[in-house]
Amino acid sequence: MEKINLDNVQAQMRKGVLEYCILLVLSQRDAYASDLIEILKESRIIVVEGTLYPLLMRQKNAGLLSYRWEESPQGPPRKYYSLTEKGREFLKELDQSWRDLVLTVNTLREKMHSES
Repeated sequence: MEKINLDNVQAQMRKGVLEYCILLVLSQRDAYASDLIEILKESRIIVVEGTLYPLLMRQKNAGLLSYRWEESPQGPPRKYYSLTEKGREFLKELDQSWRDLVLTVNTLREKMHSES
């Protein structure tokens, strides 16, 4: 019988909400990739550049994000990502989906705990 690894399940759960979390961060301020990684890490969502960049590109290609280059006081110019109007609308829909999901899971948890 295959043993399920808790760390793997937790990582998959985090990956499932990563795109939503990126949009949440960018709804508050523009950021470059290293900023995003640090902010997500502070929130205990660990993400590496190899995961982040494809997500950012997919969101940009979908019209949810745009970017601009800014000179950096140290090192090369940085690519700052920002939410587009389409991204803000999409985030509103994701907010509602998130609330619905949390409510559904909490309702199920409460029901199962009350039956045991």
